[in-house]
Amino acid sequence: MLNWKQLTRQVRMKHVNHQIFVLMILIITIPLLIISVIIYLFSIQAVKNEYQSSSNLILTNLSFNIDQYLQSIEKGTLNAQMDGQLQIALEHWTLAGEDNGNDQMIVYGNTIEHFISSIEMTIKNVDSVQIYAGSRMFYSTNFNRSDYDVKDFTHEDWYMQTQQRAGGIVLFGAHLPFHRVNAKESVISIARVINKVGSKQPIGVMLIDIRLDSLREILKLSENRQRSFLIIDDKGGIIYNSDRNQSMTNLSATLKDQAIQSVLEHDSGSFYANFSGVDSYINFVTSSYSGWKVIQYIDEKEMTKQANILIKIVLALAFLSLGTALLFMFILSARVTKPIILLSRQVKLVGLGKFDVDLSSDRQDEFGVLYQGIRKMVEDLQSYIERSAMAKVQQKIAQFGALKSQINPHFLANVLESIQMKAIINGQRDISEMVGMIGRLFRIHIQTGKETVTLREELEHIRLYVKIQQLRFGDKIQYTERLAEDSSELQVIHFSLQPLIENAIVHGLERSKGPGLLEVSTVKSGNDMLIMIKDNGVGMDEEKLQRLQLRLAQPSDTLDEAHIGIKNVHDRICFYFGEQYGLTLYSQLGEGTTVIIRLPMK
Repeated sequence: MLNWKQLTRQVRMKHVNHQIFVLMILIITIPLLIISVIIYLFSIQAVKNEYQSSSNLILTNLSFNIDQYLQSIEKGTLNAQMDGQLQIALEHWTLAGEDNGNDQMIVYGNTIEHFISSIEMTIKNVDSVQIYAGSRMFYSTNFNRSDYDVKDFTHEDWYMQTQQRAGGIVLFGAHLPFHRVNAKESVISIARVINKVGSKQPIGVMLIDIRLDSLREILKLSENRQRSFLIIDDKGGIIYNSDRNQSMTNLSATLKDQAIQSVLEHDSGSFYANFSGVDSYINFVTSSYSGWKVIQYIDEKEMTKQANILIKIVLALAFLSLGTALLFMFILSARVTKPIILLSRQVKLVGLGKFDVDLSSDRQDEFGVLYQGIRKMVEDLQSYIERSAMAKVQQKIAQFGALKSQINPHFLANVLESIQMKAIINGQRDISEMVGMIGRLFRIHIQTGKETVTLREELEHIRLYVKIQQLRFGDKIQYTERLAEDSSELQVIHFSLQPLIENAIVHGLERSKGPGLLEVSTVKSGNDMLIMIKDNGVGMDEEKLQRLQLRLAQPSDTLDEAHIGIKNVHDRICFYFGEQYGLTLYSQLGEGTTVIIRLPMK
């Protein structure tokens, strides 16, 4: 059964593309969404601020233009104070009362009507001009008497308000024309008392009706789908509304419902409110001339339209990045994750000992290189395992052979001890000493079953071997040791120095004509210890040395019998300690040979 760590590792491996997908979402899509929200909020505020600034400027200019227009009409009414003929006609008509049927009164009436026609021509967008004198109303020639229903106008509210102003201008908001029959189009009116020149004596009342088109012409350059306007008087009465389809009653109710009555309490201001069911930005100014309030209302959605387009673009980019992440996840799964999972499964099979796995790939990218490298590694691993198995078999065979060969060393050791006793009895001390040394050598060989021994133990064996050779060659061979501190406890392969000492004597010193010197020394080299076996024998030439060094690196069966001992020592060291350890040979013809053994200190 898999433990929790193994299960977690497998789950992570199977979902690595999902993790990368989540990572892309975290580092791309989510930050982009956050940035889009921030941009949206800042852009909304910036657009609103821009609209507010421009709206205030537009509203101020419109209010000024409306005032200029009304003032121009007021100046037109002043002509009634300056026209002498009109003054005489109004004065006589007022004094005559009902007795106005004579020819002179007809002349006076024509004078008044002529003045009315001239006023209509000088003031733009005038619907009609009426002058009330006595109980008579004079009107434009554009209308028939049947168009008017004139009764006792002196008791009407507008007339009394005008009389109370005693010559001052009175503005009346949008209303149907006074006294006109079947009127459908609303007008605004300006009324004033006509006083006799040089006195406060009223001789008539002038009423000018102005079509709402006059206000519409002033506002039309600013009116659009985003901006609409409303003009109310100081009592909240509707004078003008951009929305022609909205009735005045409904609009009044809307104003009250939305608490825009607060507009009446201030000269100017702005706020956001629901206007006629639409969330709007509302700002207003009050005319210092007329007292009318010009109100501008803008659909908040229209204000933020550009910002909404921006947020849509940013959101589209966010979703595009999400789609890119999904596409990248699928590509990553097909091109990276699945090949890695397949490769891991193949490697697991190799770990179970199945080397006949398919690691072929026709990809030319890094994965192709990876597959080729792992395939080469598997082939090398299989070859190494085969070689190791062969070496183990050979080692077992050698061990069985060694056990079998121990019969002869036991027999020879016993025989040598018998010869030594016989030599002692017969007084042959030299022979006895030599035979005893040989016997101890056999005993060491028989009793030691360890793979490695200390350098101290190995040198005891070497010293016995060298003494035997010195008994044989006499003073021809001198032996010395120069050991580094703490090197005596160094672990060495058992019987690894004896073949090298034997080669130094047989192939170097024995062939030399002069006295021979054999030296064993140790030197520390970093974390390694170097054991040097040096002789001053005949040495060897460069060609032979290179050939020998080359053969050390080759399999055992390629080396000749003359150097089988050296090769055996080198292979045993490499096998036991590692490939970085082993033998190195230095030699010069006529000067001697040095063999360096590199071993780890621990």
